[in-house]
Amino acid sequence: MFGNRTPTNAFNGPIEVNGCGKFNDITDHLLNQLKESGYTHVWYIGVLAHASVTDYTAYGIPRQSPGIVKGKAGSPYAIRDYYDVDPDLAEEVPHRMKEFEALVHRTHEAGLKVLIDNVPNHVARQYQSIAKPRGVKDFGEGDDPGVGFSPRNNFYYLPGQALEMEFADHAVDEDSYREFPAKATGNDCFSNKPSRHDWYETVKLNYGVDYLNGMAASFDPIPDTWIKMRDVFLFWAAKGVDGFRCDMAEMVPLAFWRWVIPQVKERFPGTLFVAEIYNPAAYRGFLDKDGFDYLYDKVGLYDVLRDVACGRRPSSDISFALNNVGDIQHRMLNFLENHDEQRLASDFFLQEGKKARAAMIVTACVNTNPVMIYAGQELGERGMDQEGFSGKDGRTTIFDYWSPDTLRAWNNGGRWDDALLPPAALELRDFYRRLVRLCNKESALANGLYYDLMPPNYENSAFDSTSLFAFLRGEQGNLLLVIANFSDEGKTGSVIIPRHAYDFFGNEGDGKEGGTIVLTPLLNRGGGQLQFTRDEPAEVHIPPRDGEVYRISLI
Repeated sequence: MFGNRTPTNAFNGPIEVNGCGKFNDITDHLLNQLKESGYTHVWYIGVLAHASVTDYTAYGIPRQSPGIVKGKAGSPYAIRDYYDVDPDLAEEVPHRMKEFEALVHRTHEAGLKVLIDNVPNHVARQYQSIAKPRGVKDFGEGDDPGVGFSPRNNFYYLPGQALEMEFADHAVDEDSYREFPAKATGNDCFSNKPSRHDWYETVKLNYGVDYLNGMAASFDPIPDTWIKMRDVFLFWAAKGVDGFRCDMAEMVPLAFWRWVIPQVKERFPGTLFVAEIYNPAAYRGFLDKDGFDYLYDKVGLYDVLRDVACGRRPSSDISFALNNVGDIQHRMLNFLENHDEQRLASDFFLQEGKKARAAMIVTACVNTNPVMIYAGQELGERGMDQEGFSGKDGRTTIFDYWSPDTLRAWNNGGRWDDALLPPAALELRDFYRRLVRLCNKESALANGLYYDLMPPNYENSAFDSTSLFAFLRGEQGNLLLVIANFSDEGKTGSVIIPRHAYDFFGNEGDGKEGGTIVLTPLLNRGGGQLQFTRDEPAEVHIPPRDGEVYRISLI
């Protein structure tokens, strides 16, 4: 939908009515804007060819049965061809791969790196590659469907059972699609009758784990699926893709990742691997020397920040979330929005994008790890449209052809300018620009250590630890104070900075008695310097739902 200029937005509308953004809509001008705003990588969602109801048979692309497709556009995580790109995104369908390659080139020319999804756990039920390189066999080609499990099979089968699916608004037409024997569904559903709440549009890939017999592993010889998926990674890396966000990586055996990642990095050094993972107990295994570079921090920092921002938990709980990952915090990918989560400005979250400023400051500044900003987040996109399959759920659809008002206004007929953006969107985007740039510019944020100021302030009556969150970031000779206010009211807090904190950053002697502390605001405009003696807390005023980054100077 990014780049879609069509304003129709008919409920459950087809591509002919609602339109679709194209690779070519992501122009040099737009990419240069992103680079100038401080971004370093662009994650292009939905690149790989996935199942949809749109008919491209005129171009030799097999038609998909509507009964096993979610929405008109389909899920970008139900891949029908690992070696092709989505024809929806091409202006000229026969040249779709060339258009994607040109986008990769433009992105690199702007000084940005390219990430795309890899979906290793499951494929569309009607997977069939028409674009695979010569000599490559399809997933499922050569399988023995008469056995439930074999390490030589790419899928899991339910011998003697036909697939049965019938939903009130999404029945499978047996004349157009029949699956016998039924295959296991992508969310580890080993039933021939997946429900509408299962990932019914997908089938589970077999990496050599026998799910129905105690999870017994058959990894020697190397399962065929391992080899095929490795070749998929290598194919896209050769196209210039700089990294992969690996969908539901924890549903694929860790042994596979330890096998495949070093091979890809040997051929293409510097390739990034980001794991979507929701099991903290598995974090460290996925981050070992042959593992992922970064992990999603959803069940940790994101969940806690959401509760704090919504007033369901005290801000001091953020410390516990950070402590839970401890030494691997710098390997977590922080975010406040993505395609799976509700928009910050939705009625289900904060109602206004500006109310997330405090949470965003913490997310971006808390460590050296990367932070992700989802398209439209910086404009206050509300996600309150009722597009079709996805319904009005506070998310921006990934299943339907649509164009959110905020992104379409920014697009402005391909100009990508400010002419149609309302003042609130411009103000919010300016905040994100300043924050991202600051994180890149300040070495203390990009490379420095973290020191939690909450413990020394728990018994400080002049500091509200239920709504304020404060920490230090720095290195020797370069120290920053970051403080955020999650309250709907402005807060004045007197922050105790213990002498030990200065020693922690290698600034021995800075915590000595006497002298003056000078705080210089770096993030927000209009704030003047603040001065205090070294023997008293630093008193700061933070507006509602906001925060500040101060440079600490000791004189």
